[in-house]
Amino acid sequence: MLTRALIVLLVVLNLGVALWWLARGDAEGDDAGMELPAGIARLQLADEALPGAHDAAASDADATAATEHAQAEPAAEPGTAPQGEPQADLAPVASATPAGARCLALGPFADAAAATAARAALPVGATTIGVREALPANTPWRVVMPALADREAATAMAGRLREAGFSDLFIVAEGAEANSIALGRFGGETAARSHAAALAQAGFDARAEAVTGNVRHWLDARAGDGVDAAALRRATGAAQANSIACPAGTGGAR
Repeated sequence: MLTRALIVLLVVLNLGVALWWLARGDAEGDDAGMELPAGIARLQLADEALPGAHDAAASDADATAATEHAQAEPAAEPGTAPQGEPQADLAPVASATPAGARCLALGPFADAAAATAARAALPVGATTIGVREALPANTPWRVVMPALADREAATAMAGRLREAGFSDLFIVAEGAEANSIALGRFGGETAARSHAAALAQAGFDARAEAVTGNVRHWLDARAGDGVDAAALRRATGAAQANSIACPAGTGGAR
């Protein structure tokens, strides 16, 4: 009796498991087509492909292929244009000074009038760059106080200068600079300007200047091809014809 009851129980259990299994398969089919509420994602097995995964994989493969192709292509050498594009004109820019021309400093001339006359005497093939003033390297400099109203004012100023420690002075008595006060003569510009600066710091109006009469004038010219320095020196009466650097764009008027 007991054995028969156990057999019946096993049969019932097996039937129940079979019915449960069949009912589970139908539920899965219904769930596949069921719409889930918003915000709730459907459960997905690990071996199921995600939406868009195939497209992403294809995009990655295309990008990798493009990168490998770009690395395989040789880089263009500097200074060369890509194929199919016209080459730029790489010809050098012409110099403003024609080939064979050179520039010279003609002089020195005693004054501006003599330099102007030399300019007019330049031969064909030479052009003027300009006339300039220059001081010799050994030009003396001086420090001077401008002329005061009269001798009495100049004497009073001289007394103030001596009290301030500037005793190397004298009052100019006559001429175009009468009643001015000379405050020293120097062998170069640097020393003169330093002394003038010391006077200015003490409250005195003094200036440093080159001694007049030593200024020389020079005529700068450009000699064309075939015009030599000796010919220019003879034509202008210059004692020297020194080579100088040509300014950019020279070629000025006669």
